[in-house]
Amino acid sequence: MDWEKQKFFGTSLETEDFKKGRILTVQWKPALDYFYDTGIAIGRYLEGLREGKLTGVKCRKCRRIMVPPRSFCEWCFRPVDGFVDLKDTGVVQTFSLCYITWDMKRSKDPEIPAVIAIDGASPKMGIMHLLGEVNPEQVKIEMRVKAVWKKPEERIGSITDIKYFKPVK
Repeated sequence: MDWEKQKFFGTSLETEDFKKGRILTVQWKPALDYFYDTGIAIGRYLEGLREGKLTGVKCRKCRRIMVPPRSFCEWCFRPVDGFVDLKDTGVVQTFSLCYITWDMKRSKDPEIPAVIAIDGASPKMGIMHLLGEVNPEQVKIEMRVKAVWKKPEERIGSITDIKYFKPVK
């Protein structure tokens, strides 16, 4: 296609148009409030965290117990059959030693994020959280851990209601 002969509709804008104020601009700062609904499954999960417990869901068809909960089973695509309370213990499936903080600062001591397979949940079901009260050199795959909770009056219904997971001795 010969672009020089192509007819375009409208008028192109040039830098000069902006400099000379030939363009209508609108300055507007919207005042918008956003509200999010956690839904039934995650709402129940967050409620459980505030109470100091982990909650999962069960699928009657494929018999999986899933954590965090969801509204349907992604294996058989059917609604889940109910909520189940889970233990606040599990095993480390994978972990990392992070010497950079969330705000991009170097750290002498590492943070240790890990995926924890929660006891009572189906295989490959777990949550990501931090490990604490452990020497980084002692962390291992399959290490048993237990949740360390904030005091009840400090909990807000968030994953941060669990301070970290520590090794079970």
